Amino acid sequence: MFAYFVRRLIGAVLMLLLITLVTFGIFFWLPKLAGQSTDQIAAAYVGRAATTEAIEATKERLGLDDPVVVQYGHYLKSIVAGTDYDAGPVTDHCPAPCLGYSFRSSQPVLGTLLDRAPATLSLALGAAVVWLTGGIATGVLSALRRGSPWDRAAMIIALGGVSLPIYFTGLVSLALFSYTLKIFPGGGGYRPLTDDPLTWFQALVLPWVTLAFLYAAMYARLTRAGMLETMNEDYIRTARAKGVPETSVVIRHALRSCLTPIITVFGLDLGLLVGGAVLTENTFSIPGLGQLALTSVQSGDLPMVLGVTLLTSAAIVLLNLLVDLLYAVIDPRVTLT
Repeated sequence: MFAYFVRRLIGAVLMLLLITLVTFGIFFWLPKLAGQSTDQIAAAYVGRAATTEAIEATKERLGLDDPVVVQYGHYLKSIVAGTDYDAGPVTDHCPAPCLGYSFRSSQPVLGTLLDRAPATLSLALGAAVVWLTGGIATGVLSALRRGSPWDRAAMIIALGGVSLPIYFTGLVSLALFSYTLKIFPGGGGYRPLTDDPLTWFQALVLPWVTLAFLYAAMYARLTRAGMLETMNEDYIRTARAKGVPETSVVIRHALRSCLTPIITVFGLDLGLLVGGAVLTENTFSIPGLGQLALTSVQSGDLPMVLGVTLLTSAAIVLLNLLVDLLYAVIDPRVTLT
C-alpha cells in the first residue's frame, strides 16, 4: 500500500507540473506564438488605460522579454518559494504558493480563492451527500424491482434529470419555490456558516437539491446497471444458498461490488465542483469559485482565471488519487500493485 501510494503521489506531482506548463503556455506563451509582441501582451495586462510607462513597468515586472524557459522557471519558483514584486517605491513579497495579484482588485489571488472556497465547498459537499444517497438508493430499488412501475418512473425521471441543463432547472426551482411558494429564499441570500448557520442552510438547500437532481439521475442509472449485472453473479447465489439475509446480500455483497465505477465518476464530479459550479453559483448568486471564474473571464483578470484553473486541476488530481486508494477498501477483489 505505501509503495503504491508513493508511486501515485509522484504521478500526481508530475501531472500538476504538466498542468502548470499547459496553463503557463496558454496565458504567457501562446500569445507570442500568435504573433503578439511583448508590448501588446503587456498592454492587455495593464488594461484600457495603458500608458507607455505602465507597459514598460509591466514588461519588467512580469519578465516578458526574458526567454520562455526563464519565464517558466520564475513561474514555478513563485508557486513553490514565493516571489517579490517591484511596485515602485516598495517591494511586495508574495509568499508561497504565490499565484500573483488580481488585475481588478490588486489583491493576492490565493487569498481571494481561499475566501471564496468555503461557499463552493459548502455547495459541492452538500449536493454530493444528496445525490449520492438519493441516486444510489434509487438505483438499488430500481434494480431490485426491475420492470415495475417504480423502475420505469425512476428511470424516466433520471433521463429527465440527465437531459435538463442546470440553468433551466435552477431558474424553474427559483421561480417555483422562492418567488411563488416562498419556501426558500431567493438568490443572493448566502451567508457564511460561521456567521449565520440557519441562513447558510436555508440559502443552500435549493441549490443542493437542484444540483443533486442532475447528478443523482446519472448515479441512479449507473447503480441500476451495476446492480442488475452483479445480482446474477455466482457468489450472490451462493450467499443466498448459505442463508445470508437478503439485506446483507444486497448491501454487503452486491452494492459493494458495483461501487467502483460510481466512485470513479464521483471523484471527477466532486473535483470539478470543488473548482467551481459556475452555472449553479451564478444562478443562485452564491459567491464561490465558479462565480469568481466567470467574472474574472468577463473582466480579463488573467491571474485570477489562472488561479482558479490551477486550483480546479489540483482538486481533480488529488481526488482521483484518493479514489484509487479507496478501491481496495470498498472492493476486496481490487489489489494495489
